[in-house]
Amino acid sequence: MSKLEQILILDPSSDLRFRGPFTDVVTTNLKLRNPSDRRVCFKVKTTAPRRYCVRPNSGLIDPGATVTISVMLQPFDYDPNEKSKHKFMVQTIFAPSGATDLEAMWKDAKPDDLMDSKLRCVFDMPSDTEKMSELESTKAASGVSVSRAEGPSGARSMDDAEMRKVMEECKRLQTEVGKLHEENRQLKDEGLRMRKANQYDSSVSKSSSMLSKDPGSRSLPSLLVVIAAIFIGFFLGKFVL
Repeated sequence: MSKLEQILILDPSSDLRFRGPFTDVVTTNLKLRNPSDRRVCFKVKTTAPRRYCVRPNSGLIDPGATVTISVMLQPFDYDPNEKSKHKFMVQTIFAPSGATDLEAMWKDAKPDDLMDSKLRCVFDMPSDTEKMSELESTKAASGVSVSRAEGPSGARSMDDAEMRKVMEECKRLQTEVGKLHEENRQLKDEGLRMRKANQYDSSVSKSSSMLSKDPGSRSLPSLLVVIAAIFIGFFLGKFVL
């Protein structure tokens, strides 16, 4: 039985290119697109697993969906005379309906059901001219960013003047806030004094109203004086007689 043709569409299809310098991690992307109406399981393998980090290295692609694989080449000493022999293989299989355990599915897969595609790794080291061009482009981009951030000297002076105005306005607002706090405190003290005065006036008015409501208490001292005068007159009359 002939081997099944790869169902996924790979981009790139044959070469994974990594552009130097290789003193730091270099990443390239591999896109896997599923044009079929069935779910497809994939697995990415390499001949140099210690030199690369692949995320994700396996998974499931729904019908019509695309997955992007990040292939990260670890730093190394590049030798232009050494030809790269690293290769990658994308292995795929149609996912059975209702399958959840991918590891078990791969273990139980028959060789005739497997599909694969192979890619070779290519290392591109930029020439000195390209390096200088890239460096100049980087400097130019940095200069444009700095000029946009800073602006002309006139714009900077205008910004300084506006900043001074803002600072002066802040100081004025702080002074106003301090005055408002002082006025608020004075109003609270005045209100407390007025409440105390009102309480005193209320107590005095209550006492006056109580006295005005009890006429007997006002006539009692007069009655006592009259009785005392009668007794004094009686005793004085006895002594005289």
